Amino acid sequence: MRPDDVPSDAVTSSAPGLDPDISPAYAKLQIHRVAERNGLSVQQAAKLVTDHTEGRAVGFMGEPRVNVLELDSALRHVSRG
Repeated sequence: MRPDDVPSDAVTSSAPGLDPDISPAYAKLQIHRVAERNGLSVQQAAKLVTDHTEGRAVGFMGEPRVNVLELDSALRHVSRG
C-alpha cells in the first residue's frame, strides 16, 4: 500500500476525537480485521459497512461516510446471533 492509498481520516481525527463517522475508504481498509474479530465473513462485514454508509447530504454536499456508532451496534447484534 502506498501512502497515497491511505485515506486522510485514517491518520487524522476530529478536534475532540469523537467523530462518529469515517470514510468508506477507511472502513474498507478495516473490513478483514472487523470480520475476523466479530466472527463474520468478509462479505457479511462488507454488507454491514454498505448498509451503514450514508451518501452526500442533499445529493451533492459533503462526502459519503460510514456511521461507526450504528455499524458497531449492528456488528454486536449480528455477532451475538
